[in-house]
Amino acid sequence: MTNSSDPERAFRVNTRPLIVGGVLMGLGGVLGLAGVVVSGSCLAAAVRDWANRQEVPPSELARHHWARAKAATSAGTTAWRNGTQEHATPHP
Repeated sequence: MTNSSDPERAFRVNTRPLIVGGVLMGLGGVLGLAGVVVSGSCLAAAVRDWANRQEVPPSELARHHWARAKAATSAGTTAWRNGTQEHATPHP
């Protein structure tokens, strides 16, 4: 039987490549975050430019569609509560 406290059989890790790998992953994360910031600001500027070139401002368009949705909901609720008002006419 072997002795588990034998220093020659112990698990060893070379810490230098481990530290270098950790530093490289950290740098990669910082570069990735910088890429997200640059791309996001470019996209935000494009959206702002697009919104400024619209004939109807997006906020007004949203208010218009919201009013239409509320009216449709109200009409649907009224129809559901009152049922159909059709009178059956006898066929001759």
